[in-house]
Amino acid sequence: MNPVITKKNFSMSDQAKPAATSSTVPPVPVPGSSVPASAKTAVPPSVAFDIQDLSIFYGKHQAIKNVTIKIPGSSVTAIIGPSGCGKSTALRALNRMHELTPGARHTGKILMKGEDLYGPGIDATVVRRRVGMVFQKSNPFPTLTIAENVLVGLRLNGVRDKALLNRRLEESLRHAALWDEVKDHLNRPGNSLSGGQQQRLCIARALAVRPEILLMDEPCSALDPIATAKVEELIHSLKSEYTVVIVTHNMQQAARVSENTAFFYMGSLIEFGPTEQIFMNPKNPQTEAYVSGRFG
Repeated sequence: MNPVITKKNFSMSDQAKPAATSSTVPPVPVPGSSVPASAKTAVPPSVAFDIQDLSIFYGKHQAIKNVTIKIPGSSVTAIIGPSGCGKSTALRALNRMHELTPGARHTGKILMKGEDLYGPGIDATVVRRRVGMVFQKSNPFPTLTIAENVLVGLRLNGVRDKALLNRRLEESLRHAALWDEVKDHLNRPGNSLSGGQQQRLCIARALAVRPEILLMDEPCSALDPIATAKVEELIHSLKSEYTVVIVTHNMQQAARVSENTAFFYMGSLIEFGPTEQIFMNPKNPQTEAYVSGRFG
């Protein structure tokens, strides 16, 4: 049985601090304790993200157009749509990763559990700690061992306690369904693993810092069917403790892993609802045309 991970929350307005020299984990403030009042808005606790009239631009190009959506917590939400429709941009906006692209700007709001991710005093680094990210292509650090890959985020945040690091290493690898496969080879390079194992290693790395929400950008697109099945099984197991938002080009995968599905087309949100309804009884003709394979 996998150990239960107890996550500690912290305020997104905490400024990034240099690595601590203490051997214990630095104390973590309660969410919202230092967030300016103007950045806080009431939102039901069951809503992980409340996205309000969001538009995203890269220079003059508008990638996301006036999207409003509430993403439920403690569940899996899939974002589907044809290539270039804005799926990944919408996902990256949820932890401010899109800001790393020169010329990026946005209008509208994204509230995470009532806190404005882009409000005054909100530190993007802390947002990215609270909202973990797994990318389309597995990206273990080639010069680090399997163990070092998992623990790199903790070490960068100043954690030095060896007992804690060892405990978090095993917990994270177990949660990523990888422990039994690598426990005797933790000192091997991370990129010595197979493609599917490398992707689960990256998931373990994301989980090690105890995020509240996990974003996945087409995590299975480069994997074979067996590795894909393992990652999908992992996603099912994670939703009991995490909110998961996954972008996928594979509609069958969206149907298998998610409770809710958002269909994007040309930067706009066309329809959002329970996955079964989106695939079996869509309300919008464009959604019906896409899920039935008539375009895309």
